Amino acid sequence: MSISHIMASGMGGIRTAGDLVARMQMARRMRLPEAKSYVAGKLGVSVQDLSNEHVMREVREELDIGIITSVPGSAKGMEAKFRIARLLDIEINSVNRFKGKVSL
Repeated sequence: MSISHIMASGMGGIRTAGDLVARMQMARRMRLPEAKSYVAGKLGVSVQDLSNEHVMREVREELDIGIITSVPGSAKGMEAKFRIARLLDIEINSVNRFKGKVSL
């Protein structure tokens, strides 16, 4: 369980914005400062807030882009990925594959 907690904590996971920043680095080949600025702009927060668990929990709940603990009625899994792809204006392979299987 400790490894799962470590992987989900900090800027590396969904507790903050690490997953979103990493997506921008991979999808658009952005350098770290550029990716952080882009994500912060899209989320409407400062770059410093990206690593603040309290701020990001509120932002993630408000935008419904997935949080670490399951809350009834909130986006999980593919639904959260759809929202993230739309919010960051990026292509996510699993979202595109899902769209290809289901007419939306």
